[in-house]
Amino acid sequence: MIPALMPTYTRADLAFERGEGAWLYTAEGRRYLDFGSGIATASVGHGNRHLADAIAAQAHRVMHVSNLYRIPQAELLAQRLVAASFADSVFFCNSGAEANEGMVKMIRRAAYENGQPDRFRVITFEGAFHGRTLAMLAATGNEKYLKGFGPRVDGFDQVPFNDLNAVRDAIGPHTAGIMVEPLQGEGGIREGSTDFLRGLRAACDAFGLVLGFDEVQCGMGRTGKLFAFEWAGIEPDVVSVAKGLGGGFPIGAILAKEHVAKVLTPGTHGTTFGGNPLACTAANAVLDILLAPGFLAEVARKGALFGAGLTTLVADFPALFAARRGVGLIQGLQCVPPAGEVQAAFMAEGLLSVTAGENVVRLVPPLVITDADIVEAVALMRRGAARCVAAGGREAAP
Repeated sequence: MIPALMPTYTRADLAFERGEGAWLYTAEGRRYLDFGSGIATASVGHGNRHLADAIAAQAHRVMHVSNLYRIPQAELLAQRLVAASFADSVFFCNSGAEANEGMVKMIRRAAYENGQPDRFRVITFEGAFHGRTLAMLAATGNEKYLKGFGPRVDGFDQVPFNDLNAVRDAIGPHTAGIMVEPLQGEGGIREGSTDFLRGLRAACDAFGLVLGFDEVQCGMGRTGKLFAFEWAGIEPDVVSVAKGLGGGFPIGAILAKEHVAKVLTPGTHGTTFGGNPLACTAANAVLDILLAPGFLAEVARKGALFGAGLTTLVADFPALFAARRGVGLIQGLQCVPPAGEVQAAFMAEGLLSVTAGENVVRLVPPLVITDADIVEAVALMRRGAARCVAAGGREAAP
């Protein structure tokens, strides 16, 4: 008999009653160091007082009024995001998938408004993950997610990641733009090279295409800069964000330059809940933390410390780990045995993580972790690795 809660997830037999910083606590009192952070979402940690107080205060005033009226909290959040980024204007929604849908609509509509209605196709990349809507499943292109949902939504051409020649070969008379994650999270913590990202910008300029970056997972400070694309020294035309923007409260956003943003005129796009006072209050509270002087530099520093610990772990357990991947506080361990086995061993020692493509264990802790948290995490992973080696009859380095 099917349970009341639809079984669309394979859930661990864990339930948490409270959290503090990077730690989660079960009702039985066991604590776990959370290096999954709700899949890169709890950016400012669990139980963050500033975020919780802001949400509670706003909830007592007004939570939702609809976009038929002005929303000062959304206006403030948009102004702050514009001031901190490449963008001229922002649209708010509820999730990463919705933000990516809106980004594709912007790309297509921009071509239409420029007198090129036949340009509607978007180039995407192998290993990508853009969401669970029908169109975003097609953009992602993973057959595992597409199976059983009927004909694939047309309009997406997938090419290998980090391959500029393949991109140029895919550009045709119907191409409107490119959508890419500068660092693939679900795909296995795969970084787009600087040359690749700069080449995408050059190709879009040369062919009159819109360049869109999906930063739902890798954005909002996770790499040590507000946006991951900043490391390449370029600017996109449009970017999607979500996850860490709300610190756990549902909100997504599309940031765009004026020539793209202006194509969404009244009636061309909309959302019921997106940009409501409560969601935008939460995001403003998160930005208070992310944009504080020195915060992002600290993320970069802590990311380097964490990366060094993971590099040593890989060297000490060559039968278990093939490589370390990532930057800042979005890192991964490419495993030799199934990544799920390693993840389970880490959990048994008290560390939560997330699996990803290419047999990778994904490590995306809250951005507010301390140095002591990092040291503890590496120690727990070392114990988990030893447990996994013993269970599998493998050998660690002497």
